[in-house]
Amino acid sequence: MPDRAYQICRNCVMDTTDSMIVFDEKGVCDHCNDFYAKTLPNWHTGEEGKRELEQMADEIRKAGKGKDFDCIIGMSGGIDSSYLTYAAKELMGLRPLVFHVDAGWNSQIAVNNIERLIDKLDLDLFTEVIDWQEMQDLQLAFFRSGVSHIDTPQDHAFFATMYKFATQHGVKTILTGGNLSTECIRNPVEWMYYQSDSRQLRDIHRKFGIRPLKSYPVTSILWHKIWLPYVRGIKVLRPLNSMSYIKEDAKALLMERFGWQPYPQKHFESRFTKFYESYWLPKRFGYDVRRVQFSSLIVTDQMTREEAIAELEKLPYDPATIGHEIEFVANKLGITIDELNSYMELPHRTYRDYKSQRQIYDLGAKVMRGLGMEVGGKR
Repeated sequence: MPDRAYQICRNCVMDTTDSMIVFDEKGVCDHCNDFYAKTLPNWHTGEEGKRELEQMADEIRKAGKGKDFDCIIGMSGGIDSSYLTYAAKELMGLRPLVFHVDAGWNSQIAVNNIERLIDKLDLDLFTEVIDWQEMQDLQLAFFRSGVSHIDTPQDHAFFATMYKFATQHGVKTILTGGNLSTECIRNPVEWMYYQSDSRQLRDIHRKFGIRPLKSYPVTSILWHKIWLPYVRGIKVLRPLNSMSYIKEDAKALLMERFGWQPYPQKHFESRFTKFYESYWLPKRFGYDVRRVQFSSLIVTDQMTREEAIAELEKLPYDPATIGHEIEFVANKLGITIDELNSYMELPHRTYRDYKSQRQIYDLGAKVMRGLGMEVGGKR
């Protein structure tokens, strides 16, 4: 897109670092206008949400009758999945199997948080470990590709592994901590492209990878949006959307009940994601995901715009420790710090520079929104 004058939304803190952002005559962005016009009227957390949640719990219990567990929960140790695990057991009366995917980047805080919830809720934990050499090679391929969405290998593995497990073990319900309360405004596609696009993942690996992906789990948009729900009858549900889920209240409950430890920022349960979102993405591309996170909290009345602006004036990373983080990531990936820094200087590339299934995503989103099957989502 041609250069444009800098502008920031007068309601949230999204700005023209999102090149596709549109402002109305009052200076309010399309993210906010879409939330108030389309998401908020179709998002129920009061009595209607309570009824939705009760019906959801009844259906899950029926589907899981006679089995060791009636659903699986993908848990990272972050606040959303942690609160969901508590809510599923204590508020919904479910028998979940907690499912964790270890992609090699768990922080010690995340490990501790998972263990504390599992122990105190008396739940079973299943952990799937991704082959590190393949993960390492795929992550390096994404660095070498020049794209911004270098966290895709980790996220793709999380989803694909969980879907594979559900299919193999006849699980009919997957619960995820995705929610509108803290994620109603989504990262622009140019910042973080769809992690489930297997065509793009394979193309980038074919061009820049070295080691064959023999055991790395691969999913696809058609498989988990059509085959799983409509052929295998496997549903992916977001219970947090049907309850009053307030971030600070959830954090306080988790800390008091379980000794849960908070993170400096959303998604920092992964050492790689912490490096990527706080340093690599803003430093190399100028994309600060705090704008998305804070804007979601602003429109849901959990943060003021003034508070968000004050936070954004601070660096997204700690200058005193970032050198250690860079060294840790380089060592973990088996490369030198100089090589890692050299990737910072590569020409910028986007998802458009590689094969993709973008047309399928666009068509699917249009159909789902038209049928009222999706509230929110990427624009």
